[in-house]
Order: sequence, then C-alpha cells, then structure tokens
Amino acid sequence: MGQDQTKQQIEKGLQLYQSNQPEKALQVWTRVLEKSADLVGRFRVLGCLVTAHSEMGRYKEMLKFAVVQIDTARELADADFLLESYLNLARSNEKLCEFHKTISYCKTCLGLPGTRASAQLGGQVSLSMGNAFLGLSLFQKALESFEKALRSAHNNDDAMLECRVCCSLGSFYAQVKDYEKALFFPCKAAELVNNYGKGWSLKYRAMSQYHMAVAYRLLGHLGSAMECCEESMKIALQHGDRPLQALCLLCFADIHRSRGDLELSQLKLHCLSERICRSKGLQRELRAHVVRFHECVEETELYCGLCGESIGERNSRLQALPCSHVFHLRCLQKSGPRSCPNCRRSSMKPGFV
Repeated sequence: MGQDQTKQQIEKGLQLYQSNQPEKALQVWTRVLEKSADLVGRFRVLGCLVTAHSEMGRYKEMLKFAVVQIDTARELADADFLLESYLNLARSNEKLCEFHKTISYCKTCLGLPGTRASAQLGGQVSLSMGNAFLGLSLFQKALESFEKALRSAHNNDDAMLECRVCCSLGSFYAQVKDYEKALFFPCKAAELVNNYGKGWSLKYRAMSQYHMAVAYRLLGHLGSAMECCEESMKIALQHGDRPLQALCLLCFADIHRSRGDLELSQLKLHCLSERICRSKGLQRELRAHVVRFHECVEETELYCGLCGESIGERNSRLQALPCSHVFHLRCLQKSGPRSCPNCRRSSMKPGFV
C-alpha cells in the first residue's frame, strides 16, 4: 500500500469513526497497519488506534498500540514523532492507573530536545502529569501541573486543551472539597464547548456535563445534577463511550443515594445497564440485568395500581397521593378516580391531579 492510498484509508477510517461506526473504522485502520509500508502513515494510523481504543475503554489495546507507535517513531528518528508517541504511552498508563509510569513518561517528554510539536503538546503533557499526581493524591503537584497546562492552553489559544484542563480541575476541587470551584471549572468547560465546540467531538460536551453533575450533587442541587448526568449519559450511549457510561451510572447511584431513594437507584442502574448491554449485544449480561430489575420491582412492590406496569422502568412522571401511594401521573389523569385505587381511601381532593 503506497503513501497516497494509506492517506485515503486513514481518512476513510476517520469518516467512519466520526459517523459513529467505530468497529468499521478499526477494521480499516488495522488493514492499513498490516499492508502499508509507509512509516509516517503507519505512525498516524497508530495514533488513530490509540485514541479510538481510549474512548472505547479498551485500555490494554490502547497501551499495545502506543508501544508499537514508540518503535515506529524510533525508526523514523524524528523528535516530534517521538514526543507524540511518549505522550500516548503516558496517557495509556494513566488510563490503566499506572500513575508512577505516567509521570515517568511525561518527564521523558519534557526532557526531549525542543521540537516543533513541543509548544502544542507541552500543555497536554502537563495535563496528563497532573491527572497522574491527582490519582496519587499529590494535590500540590497536581495543581501546579494543571496550572502549567492552563497557561499553555491560553498561550497557544487552544480551547480544546483548556476545556480538558477545566474538567480535571473540577475533579481536583471535588476531591479537596471546594465544591464551588468544583462546579465553576466544569461550567467554564461547558461555556467553551458552547462558544467554540461546533466542530468538536461531542465527547467534550459529555465530559463537561458529567463533571457539572458531580459538582451539583456535592452541592446538594440534585435536580441540576440529574439533568447534567442524563445529558452526559445520552451522548455516551450514542457514541459507545463505555468509560463515561460507567461514570454516569455511578453518578446516578450517588444522586439517588443523596435523595434517599435507594430502591429506585437500583432500578435505574439495572435499567441503564440493560440498555448498554442490549446495544453491545452482550446477551448474558443483558439477561442478568433484566432478571435483577424484575427482582428489584418484586422486592420493592413498585407497581402502578392502575396500569399494572412497574414504576422506574421508563422515565415517566409519578404522582403521590395524600395516602402515600404512588401512580403514573398519566394514569391518574386518564382515569380520574375520586379515591385511591390501592386503599380506596377517599383522600383525593378535587383538582389534586
């Protein structure tokens, strides 16, 4: 496969990936890697494979391709390519929570001689190092690295990098329990997405919404937290971002726990997990979540006494009557009973529904 054909196939893979067909994109890029003799093209396609596997949560595969990319960069004997490949290696280890290795590879990046790419990638190196320090609970070093990354983003007018740094700062301040700042920085990230992100991947919007949800929950603004988390989950489901799906599930559980509705939190988790498994064709896991969902319904006796459907399976508005029995709002409006269908108490006031 020649240089021009390699470029065409890389572009074809990118188009497939951007149109939400990641598996087909991976097939195209893998064929390029097998057949192309163009080292520069191989380096670029390895970068695509590293990014794709990162966003799909396949971190071991991400690391594998990052190691191959290092070898390719050494063959090319180009400092710019070497810097980029070491950064991808640092990111791979960051995703695998190998934080000491992440810091080591980031220091290797910073120790490389000045390159054309160093101005652009220096901020990303500082961001990855900051995330690793945060993972090790070295808060002062993490903050120093994030501040370096933020300065780099401003100096290079890199709004994408600034957005990512703001999300990491949201996590930082959530951990040190400064919840106002934990909300401020993700809100700044969301503002950047709204102002500059028309051509960006939706992952930046999803990322900012998730961090806003975490901060809102910590501040006790549970309605806003739920809205942001639902928006983030919707994008994560559309784009097959499994790591973000997992984070959103945990956030949903935390929101429900904060509300005190533990039973409904279990129903919500099993419902969302069922959707994820169904979209991925994971039949065994799908059956397990369906069974557990119905077990939870049986245990909590969460049924609508009018239509007989379980409460919590779909996002439906509910209405609690003065006697504390809960029904679908649409069912009460449709039937218009003058007493509770469960206990028959004449406790419904005119115009209550």
